[in-house]
Amino acid sequence: MEPAALERFPSPGKGSGLRSRRRVRPGQLLYRAEPFAYVVTKEQQGGVCHRCLRRNEHLHRCSQCKVAKYCDTSCQKEAWLDHKQECRCLKSIKPNFPPDSVRLAGRIVFKLVMCLSERLYSFSDLQSNIEQLSEEMKDGLRHLAQTLQLYLKTEIQDASHLPPVIDFFQIFTKGPCGL
Repeated sequence: MEPAALERFPSPGKGSGLRSRRRVRPGQLLYRAEPFAYVVTKEQQGGVCHRCLRRNEHLHRCSQCKVAKYCDTSCQKEAWLDHKQECRCLKSIKPNFPPDSVRLAGRIVFKLVMCLSERLYSFSDLQSNIEQLSEEMKDGLRHLAQTLQLYLKTEIQDASHLPPVIDFFQIFTKGPCGL
């Protein structure tokens, strides 16, 4: 079913909902989309392709950062748009390795900067969960936002040049239940 047959609607207390404008058959695919951003966790680093997420014992690693691993050149080429800036950031902080949440937030920032096409949802549509956080949690997220700035400094030297929607702290507080 094409996206035009679907509509977004506000769902009080839950953010947004998605519904079909037409009658659908059980099991019919209504919508398919690539995730806005994702990363392979540190624990999964050696055994999962960083593009297709398939388990594989014979992965080929990125020759630049030596972190990302892929099934083959096809997966590596498909991943390059998402990995290119991350690759430079990973190389710049070696031998340190950022937390998974910082790498994920970095990918979100890169996507927002590239202004990729928005489909039914965009980052700005996500609901902020900041009011549900304790001060201790906010302090932890502020620390992650500072770590994110250090991680991204190779690609983004001055955060003041970013579009206003890209607030490092907000990146950690938006989503269905925060990141």
